[in-house]
Amino acid sequence: MRRVLAGFPTGVVLVAAEVEGRVVGLSANSFTSVSLDPPLVSISFAHTSTSWPVLRRAPRWGVSVLGEQQAHVLQEMRLPAQERFARLDMHIESGAAYVACALAQLTVELDTEIEAGDHALTLLRVLELHRDTEQHPLVFFGSSAHRLAR
Repeated sequence: MRRVLAGFPTGVVLVAAEVEGRVVGLSANSFTSVSLDPPLVSISFAHTSTSWPVLRRAPRWGVSVLGEQQAHVLQEMRLPAQERFARLDMHIESGAAYVACALAQLTVELDTEIEAGDHALTLLRVLELHRDTEQHPLVFFGSSAHRLAR
């Protein structure tokens, strides 16, 4: 299933928050729009994730939609959880953490959590959002990051 679904291109986000004085988070390509009214998005978190239980404790999260210039962020997310944010330019607002200069930024809070096989499907209420219309997205396809051909 993983090999087949790697043939479906997606965007990539980093979801992060400040928890007990340090930034915690992970990358995800399961991000999707759910509803405009109320404004909801969703992300799925693996039950095996060590970051998800910590991130879940934060009241607000930052979702950074990665643009072409943020491909290096995915390399940092492969590091152990305690090292992931050491070299990233992050900014924090009200506990939500964002990648500096991301294509888009959303401030979200947990609305609903649904058990879905080996993942937790989360519905997230969007509180604030911003998009840089000058950037182009980073696309995840075939288990690696790509730029769109223009």
